[in-house]
Amino acid sequence: MADAQKIIDNPDTTSPRRPDREVEFQDWTRHQGERTAESLGIAMNDEHWQVIEILRGHYLEHGMPASGRDLSDQLAAEFAAQGGRRHLRRLFPEGPVLQGLKIAGLPIPPHTQDEGFGVAR
Repeated sequence: MADAQKIIDNPDTTSPRRPDREVEFQDWTRHQGERTAESLGIAMNDEHWQVIEILRGHYLEHGMPASGRDLSDQLAAEFAAQGGRRHLRRLFPEGPVLQGLKIAGLPIPPHTQDEGFGVAR
């Protein structure tokens, strides 16, 4: 069993162990997510929370993704019936992965904050 206090003090977000990631989840609350969303100019509704739940579920099961593109593709597939990427952009104007991960209290994968990530051209 992992030393929980060590993980809380210095979480290893690349840990392949689900129990380690479960401990990391204990520090986040929906209220914190709402405050973060408000600071980003997003009024959360059920669809926003569905994205957050998908992101948190993915992280819990798989850990840190190799890139934001993996998450973007997964979200687009999940929301294909509602309009895919365009629909997600209406929910999260700066990008569902970047803003969604911030609201979800999760680490940002490498290059996800690069200019142009997720921008439809």
